[in-house]
Amino acid sequence: MRLGVLDIGSNTVHMLAADVRPGGRPLATTSDRTVLRLMRYLTPDGAISEEGVVALEAAVAQARRVAEAERVDALLATATSAVRDARNGGDVIARIEAALGQPLQVLDGETEAELTFLAVRRWFGWSAGHLLLLDIGGGSLEIAAGGEELPDAAASVPLGAGRMTVQFLPNDPPGEVDVERLRAHAVSTLDEVLPRFLSLPRPDHVVGSSKAIRSLARLVGYPAPGWSGSERMLLPRASLGSWIPRLARLPASARQELPGITPDRTFQIVAAAVSLHAAMTALKVDELEVSPWALREGVLLRYIEQLSWSGTRS
Repeated sequence: MRLGVLDIGSNTVHMLAADVRPGGRPLATTSDRTVLRLMRYLTPDGAISEEGVVALEAAVAQARRVAEAERVDALLATATSAVRDARNGGDVIARIEAALGQPLQVLDGETEAELTFLAVRRWFGWSAGHLLLLDIGGGSLEIAAGGEELPDAAASVPLGAGRMTVQFLPNDPPGEVDVERLRAHAVSTLDEVLPRFLSLPRPDHVVGSSKAIRSLARLVGYPAPGWSGSERMLLPRASLGSWIPRLARLPASARQELPGITPDRTFQIVAAAVSLHAAMTALKVDELEVSPWALREGVLLRYIEQLSWSGTRS
């Protein structure tokens, strides 16, 4: 059967269509993205402005058209931090559902972390042992760790790249003082969740799974041999830390000329780098490796799993 996953995030509205079957690997057929950067549309009281809701409705309607053209059998529509945390989230959800013509599942932070962890576990396999996952979106940073498919610990903290850019780095380029304010805020925010992760066994693999982390890995990381002759990208904390002052001195227009930094990420990449570096430091991570699978694949895998348990075969 063909499934669609609609991920309404803080930075993009992304529809992924894939052919799936119980026990099989999802095979992507189409990917459609609209860049929104919803954090730009937040009002001072934390609501999404009317302009932002209209842009969101248009992006969702576009995704619905693509899903219909792809003849998906089911569209799994999810929303994460930006909609979840908005003061007018209830009204926004109702308007998204009207544009979609179906219900929307709003994921809480821990569920988002668990689904992303499931995708990473399936990508790396059981032999990878204990995993520690870091995932940075536009609104939140997810952390999960464990040795099974369900993590032993999962947390979501409001340190997403878009949110932190709006709150701490309003100038282009950001000044050193603002970058240090963001770093201090990230450290204090992470302190609240650190104990549940530091008490777990040391991970065999530390994994980053978001587009922001993939971008940073292409900028500051390096390739290394992977399993079965494949190549994997590694991102060292020391290299990331040395790049943060350089990134912060460049205007957004110049940052997008750097390797791996796409135009839709250039405004938020400094905040993403600071949040990631703070998390790696707090969790005593020297290096992480990048996973190509993340939340959307986790949503697909969980749905396939439910099909398997129900005995459905398509």
